[in-house]
Amino acid sequence: MIEIFILSLIQGITEFLPVSSSSHLILVSKFLNFENESLSIDVSLHVGSFMAVVVYFYKDILSFFKNKILFLKIFISSLPVMIFGFFLVESGMIEKIRNLKLIAWTTLTFGILLYISDKFKLVKNISKNFTYKSAIVIGFFQIFSLIPGVSRSGVAITAARFLNFKRLDAAKISFLLSIPILGAVSVFGIKNLILYEDTYLTKLNLISIILSFLSSLITIKYFLYYIKKFNLNVFVYYRTLLGLILLIIAYL
Repeated sequence: MIEIFILSLIQGITEFLPVSSSSHLILVSKFLNFENESLSIDVSLHVGSFMAVVVYFYKDILSFFKNKILFLKIFISSLPVMIFGFFLVESGMIEKIRNLKLIAWTTLTFGILLYISDKFKLVKNISKNFTYKSAIVIGFFQIFSLIPGVSRSGVAITAARFLNFKRLDAAKISFLLSIPILGAVSVFGIKNLILYEDTYLTKLNLISIILSFLSSLITIKYFLYYIKKFNLNVFVYYRTLLGLILLIIAYL
């Protein structure tokens, strides 16, 4: 039970920060020898995060019905990662890329890209500048997030900053894009939960969803507050330090 609590806390904190939730879940499970390390638990944790972002941005979701153009842009931007993700899961490749060396390199590399992107101009916002072109560009960037260590939130924010979106708007774009992506993961996860015959495992998944939901909700609120006032350097420093430590561990 303590394992599920730790994993849920990590998921809630890291899913919406540009640091990669999947890599942290893998690393913590690996180094602490958690018994609940599995793609099933990973998916259940993402279900909790999906519920949190839906609750927090329910007004924006309701506005999709009024602003069908914005909904279409969000949907188009989400398609590349969902399509590639489906083939990765179905082919079994998703498990093969969950390794320490790859996580180390992606953590460091995409941390550097985040730093570079945050030097770009702060001029664009969602209401006026989130065009089909920007949606497609950010959408294809998100394909990289399928690799552990990249961070879906991080790569979406990085792409948006490269396109000169303000930090808060870049974060909001990332959150809105997470809705269809996490929604697709949730459908996959719920299907698996229903098919499980092990009652104990099902309870673990349900507990992880609830705990992940609560920690995700808190993280969303305070990350948006933080990014209104500060740049992204703290996340760059963290990724750089973590990446270097992992490289040393991986190659020693």
